[in-house]
Amino acid sequence: MVEIRETLVFSSWLSGLRDAAVRTRVQARILRLAHGNPGQYRALTQGICEMKIDFAPGFRVYYTQRGKTVFVLLCEGDKSSQQADIAQALQLASGLDIDTTKLSGDEHGKN
Repeated sequence: MVEIRETLVFSSWLSGLRDAAVRTRVQARILRLAHGNPGQYRALTQGICEMKIDFAPGFRVYYTQRGKTVFVLLCEGDKSSQQADIAQALQLASGLDIDTTKLSGDEHGKN
């Protein structure tokens, strides 16, 4: 099992969800990811992966792995914003401090 850390962007998005069913599905996929089973995903570029959740508008969770730690960067909805979402995920990943496995500006990653 790997350690899961969340960016503030992702944590804020998840805590702001009003739909409990969506929140539960996203959390279940993150748990599967922690156990090494990302389900439907694709590797993008620079170590970023996109995990697709076929529910509601088709959410996509962007993540990257550094050693035994998976950093959940961002979760967004539909296809229309996909390229901007990937760009944001790349920017968030570039802010990771690989040596200390802490997120830039965030000392409170979640497991």
